[in-house]
Amino acid sequence: MPGNAPPLTDECELLLAYIAQQRDGLRNAAFGLSDEQARLTPTAGSLSIGGLIKHVADTERSWIDMAVQRQRPPRPQEEQERNYHDGFRLREDETLAGVLAAYDEVARETESSIAGVDMDQPVPVPKGVPWFPADVDVWSVRWVLLHVIEETARHAGHADIVREAIDGATMYPLMAAAEGWPATEWLKPWSPPEAAT
Repeated sequence: MPGNAPPLTDECELLLAYIAQQRDGLRNAAFGLSDEQARLTPTAGSLSIGGLIKHVADTERSWIDMAVQRQRPPRPQEEQERNYHDGFRLREDETLAGVLAAYDEVARETESSIAGVDMDQPVPVPKGVPWFPADVDVWSVRWVLLHVIEETARHAGHADIVREAIDGATMYPLMAAAEGWPATEWLKPWSPPEAAT
């Protein structure tokens, strides 16, 4: 996908296109990384590219479930806590390709779940959650999709910073490489550093 969402006129399609654009930002930040590099936490915090992708995929799924009021089988509290903490890192038994494939599945699920849904459909605000407003009873599906865009964009920015700390690669050269753009005088697609001989 190019650096901009397409100029669609259908509101739902446009919101989904913006989510897809931000997903591409995360995918581009991971472009060309090994599993070991995707596990690195090179900044002052504990964020890794692989962990960010896992977290954003889980976050998107949770918000879309809330928007369409889909219930998944409850997990034991201990499993929920473990999954929360594991959701921020790429474990040794996981691969970058695996988390990207899972993220692709979340994207397909989002698009099929939201297709045809009224953007004004009310979405009940969960009660007793400290980061949700106590004085708001419902959001709209539109609000949820905008929130997913905001969450994904925030973490795509984190991924850009983490990636630059790993190997100096930045967004436009990575996007150019991922999308196969030709080199120009002012933009060279990223390529892996040549191995020392």
